[in-house]
Amino acid sequence: MSTALKAVALMGATGTGKSALAMRVAKAVGSSIICCDSMQLYRMLDIGTAKPTPAERQQVEHFLVDCCDLPDIYSAARWANEARLHIRQQNELGRTPIIVGGTGLYLKALTEGFAEIPEVKAEIRTRLEALHSVIGTAELHKMLQEKDPEMACRLKENDTQRILRALSVFESSGKALSLWQKQAADIPAIDCPVFVLDVARDLLRQRLEDRFDVMLAAGWLDETRWLNAQQLPDTHPTMRAVGYRQLLDHLHGDMSLEKAVADGITATRRYAKRQVTWFNHQTKSATHGDSERLEAAVIEALTEQA
Repeated sequence: MSTALKAVALMGATGTGKSALAMRVAKAVGSSIICCDSMQLYRMLDIGTAKPTPAERQQVEHFLVDCCDLPDIYSAARWANEARLHIRQQNELGRTPIIVGGTGLYLKALTEGFAEIPEVKAEIRTRLEALHSVIGTAELHKMLQEKDPEMACRLKENDTQRILRALSVFESSGKALSLWQKQAADIPAIDCPVFVLDVARDLLRQRLEDRFDVMLAAGWLDETRWLNAQQLPDTHPTMRAVGYRQLLDHLHGDMSLEKAVADGITATRRYAKRQVTWFNHQTKSATHGDSERLEAAVIEALTEQA
């Protein structure tokens, strides 16, 4: 029987300060960090994703950041598989890595597993995206009702990204995504206590507004111009990311920069609220607390794992 993988997860909504806390803890105990963020994976998107800086990555080893070139798309299952490899490697070196981020679905994929769904064929995804640009999301949803009625029932008619994903899986594998998801994944056991960093709502709202302004001053709009120049389909996750999406609307001439900033701040706050809700409901055994309390608790957990 193989030994369970060992890691500690420090999660929380965007802007709570979990990355800074993880840096302090990692330096204190000589640990490493595995980024659990669906946007920090992509190279060249540094400012708007609040990616760890090169200086921080020199101080503490980071994994699963800057590991994907556009137009490639990462999935939760892909992230979880690669995270397990890094955790095992770090464990073999005598380290317990800290999983840090706000993408709860990725953590769930790691700890609970997903079915081994085959990779979507790029040409099929491209064809369906082209079809979407002609007939729209509602018609794609009707197509899904014929091919995978169970998944179509679960998804809202305007959920373009997930509808495209379900159709792509069906066309690539000949099997409905709902059937793939029912297959239990055989995953390695993992010992991974979860800690969630909480920040008072009013304080977090102000932090998110201030951070948006700091990111703009650092060149976020130019970064978004670069993203726009990649000519990715609107359904690509990076094109729909909060903040980027509103700045893209400005670059496309749909709104003023002032309105794009206001809408971006509002969207970021709503996203943070959804993250808080996720961690409250999906990680019920997690330890919640402020930065001071969790710093001691995470260090204690890492010490016990050693």
